[in-house]
Amino acid sequence: MTIDNFYVAILIGIGATLIMDVWAVFLRQTFNISSLSFCLVGRWLGHMLHGKFSHEKIATATKIPAECILGWFTHYLIGAVFALMLVIFASQDWLENPTPVPALLVGLITLLIPFFIMQPALGLGIAAAKTPMPTQARLKSAITHLIFGFGLYASACAISYIQTIDIL
Repeated sequence: MTIDNFYVAILIGIGATLIMDVWAVFLRQTFNISSLSFCLVGRWLGHMLHGKFSHEKIATATKIPAECILGWFTHYLIGAVFALMLVIFASQDWLENPTPVPALLVGLITLLIPFFIMQPALGLGIAAAKTPMPTQARLKSAITHLIFGFGLYASACAISYIQTIDIL
């Protein structure tokens, strides 16, 4: 991977995460469907520094200083890391002429992280099994991660286009 591709991957990840966040705002504004609080993600990560990796209910855990900043920063960092994985495994041709399938597959693969790591550690059970409506939570997560995959594709297309008109 070239240094240029590294930076492009970071931009793709930030763009995809932003698209996913716009989706979350749309769901909240249109259907009153809330998404995961990234402040709680920051709280979870903050507790990890003190050796606590899982919680019965993260919402009742002691607040961590700057947990919202930590959670949001980590959210975008994870998006960038997932985009880096895509760029590492995709060919240079994909960066120049992005196609949706690899990006959507990465979006689906990233679903494994919340289902089997984050949700259990936050006290929600494997694949949200301990939530009031697990099927609905799983579906929402799956659609959100597909939106992230679409965001990877859309961001790669935008960057590819910008590079062809020689702005970057």
